[in-house]
Amino acid sequence: MRPRLVEFTAAMLDGAVRRSDQRVKGELYMRGLLTDGARKSMQPMAERLGVDHQQLQQFITSSTWDYTAVRANVARWAVDAIDPAAYVIDDSGFPKDGTASPCVARQYSGTLGKTGNCQIGVSVQAVTDTASVAANWRLFCPRSWDDTMVNTVAFSAVSGRQAPFRRL
Repeated sequence: MRPRLVEFTAAMLDGAVRRSDQRVKGELYMRGLLTDGARKSMQPMAERLGVDHQQLQQFITSSTWDYTAVRANVARWAVDAIDPAAYVIDDSGFPKDGTASPCVARQYSGTLGKTGNCQIGVSVQAVTDTASVAANWRLFCPRSWDDTMVNTVAFSAVSGRQAPFRRL
């Protein structure tokens, strides 16, 4: 499986990373996502891979790579792999405790079947009768989040420092 994974990762990261060390960490992250195990967060994936979780964390949060190029590569791969009969736009709720994650708010979630503290993701799925691939996706930013909060979270994510959290 490893040679196919290296080839697949190279195709998905094409045009997105500039350095070979980024490509290696990207492959490591992809292996972590594809390994058995219910939790796909950094520490459990790193434990299954036998590496320091900081390697995975650094690739996702600090390494400069173009996520739009990865998404375009995924979309092209999806079209080639499944020859979609249709595209479906759908939302999914992700329950959250607290408000530290971006775009968390008390809002209705079809996934929960009620109003709750959650993030809402919106995706475009390429679908057939037997397959589905997420071709693109993003977090929905609720009205309760204003530009100040969005910029504050972006600052924290980019700088690695906690910015003052405020709401207008």
